[in-house]
Amino acid sequence: MISVCAIPWAETSHGELMNQEEKNEGTSERVLVRSKRRWVLTTIELEEESDGPFPMKITELFNDKQDEHSIKFSISGHGVTKDPVGVLGINERTGEVFMYKPIDRETYPIFHVEFNVFDAKTGESLDKTLSFDVAIQDKNDNPPVFNHKVFNVQVPENQKEGDLPLTLQASDKDEDGNDNSRITMTIKSQVPALPQISLKSIGGKITKLFFTGCFDYNKAKNYTMTVEARDHGTPSLSSTATVKIDITDSNTHAPVFTAPKYEAQVIELEANRELLRIPVQDKDTPNTPASRAVFTILKGNEEGNYKIETDPVTNQGVLTVIKAKDYERTTIVELEIGVENEEPLFLCIDAKPVNPIPETLKKNSTVTVAVKVIDVNDPPVFQIKIQKVYRIEEEEPGEVLYTPTVTDVDSATIRCKIAEDPAKWMSIDPMTCKTTLAKKMDRESPHVHDSTYTVVMHAIDDGEPPATGTGTLIVHLGDMNDNAPHLTLNSSVMCGNKADRVRVKAEDADVFPYSGPFTFTLGKDDQDLKRLWKLDPSSGYETSLISLTSLPYGTYQVPLKITDQQGVLTRDIFQVVVCNCGKGDMCLDLLPRSSSLHGAAIGILLGALLLMALLLCFCFFCKCGKRKKNNQYLQIDGIQTLMAYNDEGMGSLCKSGPQFAQSPTSSISPFKIEQQSPTNRLGSLTSGPFQASSGFRDSTDLRNIYRTSRTRSSRNSTYDTIWSGLSRTFSFNMEDLLGKKISKLSKEDFPEYQPHDYSSEGTNIDATSLDKLSICSTGVDREFQQTLGPKFWALEEICQQALKEKNIKL
Repeated sequence: MISVCAIPWAETSHGELMNQEEKNEGTSERVLVRSKRRWVLTTIELEEESDGPFPMKITELFNDKQDEHSIKFSISGHGVTKDPVGVLGINERTGEVFMYKPIDRETYPIFHVEFNVFDAKTGESLDKTLSFDVAIQDKNDNPPVFNHKVFNVQVPENQKEGDLPLTLQASDKDEDGNDNSRITMTIKSQVPALPQISLKSIGGKITKLFFTGCFDYNKAKNYTMTVEARDHGTPSLSSTATVKIDITDSNTHAPVFTAPKYEAQVIELEANRELLRIPVQDKDTPNTPASRAVFTILKGNEEGNYKIETDPVTNQGVLTVIKAKDYERTTIVELEIGVENEEPLFLCIDAKPVNPIPETLKKNSTVTVAVKVIDVNDPPVFQIKIQKVYRIEEEEPGEVLYTPTVTDVDSATIRCKIAEDPAKWMSIDPMTCKTTLAKKMDRESPHVHDSTYTVVMHAIDDGEPPATGTGTLIVHLGDMNDNAPHLTLNSSVMCGNKADRVRVKAEDADVFPYSGPFTFTLGKDDQDLKRLWKLDPSSGYETSLISLTSLPYGTYQVPLKITDQQGVLTRDIFQVVVCNCGKGDMCLDLLPRSSSLHGAAIGILLGALLLMALLLCFCFFCKCGKRKKNNQYLQIDGIQTLMAYNDEGMGSLCKSGPQFAQSPTSSISPFKIEQQSPTNRLGSLTSGPFQASSGFRDSTDLRNIYRTSRTRSSRNSTYDTIWSGLSRTFSFNMEDLLGKKISKLSKEDFPEYQPHDYSSEGTNIDATSLDKLSICSTGVDREFQQTLGPKFWALEEICQQALKEKNIKL
């Protein structure tokens, strides 16, 4: 129904009355004048889902301009130009508004419509745009709806009475706040019927389930309920949902042992061994907290020797001995063991929980285990397991270091022996176990660690089988200064092209205060040595050996003295190799050598060698032509060979100057001791800066050399010639004098060198140089020095010819 109310005065957009005041010009009185109405409106309400008939007039618009103009009406907004389009319309000439089809309030609860008036001829707007709202009245056309058609929930069997963990929720699309949307839920059915389940509203459209009593998993594992939601509209509408409750098994059956008593046995002092497995039975669901067993030792384990655990696979109790115990005789230990489940026991009778649980239901939840402990032979026991003693190294043997106290409750006879004595320094009395020092102890021994030496002793009884106890003796050794310092390295390389020093480091097997820091000095008080080397610093654990001058490349032996803090001295030789290292740290002459030549260079080299060979051949033919006349001398004595018999190898070194053997007439002996240069460039020479070669001792030596030379080789003519030349020059008196002088030199001037017998050539010795021997005397004819004799004329002529060609004058 649409009601229309006429308003005799104009209405503002806010619904206020407007009065116009006019002034009478003649009387100057104010006159209240009411204007003509402009719009006539009414409140529009429409019922949703109207049955018609359509189109249906819902209101009519009026305007005061229609008396003066031919007007035209128009509307716009929801239902006209906006969704839902086509619901509303207007008669442009009369202003009648029509509804053309039913409206769903749940989709469009209100319409906002704007309307205008125009001049029908000119189309000019005659008034401002106004608007009105069309409200849709609710109709109970929507039933309540649950948020799920089926609700599923799991409830444990031991659920305490009260709320269940499930919430039901329903909604209604009808207008809030009226009966069409107000909902009430009820349980239409429940199977099985016990325990009774009810509904409890907690706020309008939300409801929870609650129950009284208890569930019994063995009687019912599932429950099905039908719940209805109904509104209060006219007519009332409703819907239903299904609730399914699954009951999970809880601990409603106590575990029971399968036997009333068990037996086990264990050997005395045995530990960490399984003794027994105890099975149990449980009617609850396997592998759940309701059936998993938990075992406890209730009595008999006051000292904590045993433990019992659950095997997760078999659900058995595993009894284990964890701590050994010493028994003097075989005995039996009674253990009382109880069992329960991980989950507390719950009992429901006639849909009602029972609390507390009757003790009769727990009568089979305990069992007795008799553990027989078998006595065995106990080993001897050292009263002190580890004994420490303190001694100084190098003490004399025979001292008693330790006498242990050993007891055995099972035996009166005990014998002792050494089990571990790495250096074999100890001895032990097998009856008294007295441990005695058998050898001197050395703290620097590899068997001593951190100044301690460990000895392990065994005490063995006479039981069956024999038992063994172990004791340990730890000897702390004090140090003595029984080791001298020494060089860690005895040689080093000095790169002479870029360094003037090498590092020298010493160490001592002793410890403080019998070791470093050390004092370093040169090993000889020799000025020549001090001019070459110095040590800086002079004390410490290492020093630098510094070269004071530029040394030729070679190997030098430098004597050193090293002294520890207590004055123990060591003499050592430090070898220094002075060489050219180039840019690296290694001697260049020690590096591998390699060379390669280009093919052209090889060709040039071969050509030069061939040319040289031709020149040598040419010179040979020329020389042979000039000296043909000398062949007669060369053919007389055959091939001439000179052999030296006065070289003893490396000549001896001494510091004396040149010595000459003189005759009684103050003539110079033809045998001379010649000064030699040092055999090497070492800082410390082996025997001195001079090498002495004594030559022949007397005339007997000369004869022996002659005889030996004649019998040693087939070249007898050569030695005959040498001997004949000597015999013409010297007399036997000269030979005697010469022998005495040489003998005197050997005994007085060089007492540290023993003369060597050259009468036998022996094994050839490669020598780097030959001692020179000159024989001269002022009282002897020296004409032999002007000529070489008839045997050497050919040689003399060849030499003279060469001197003339080279223009050499003597």
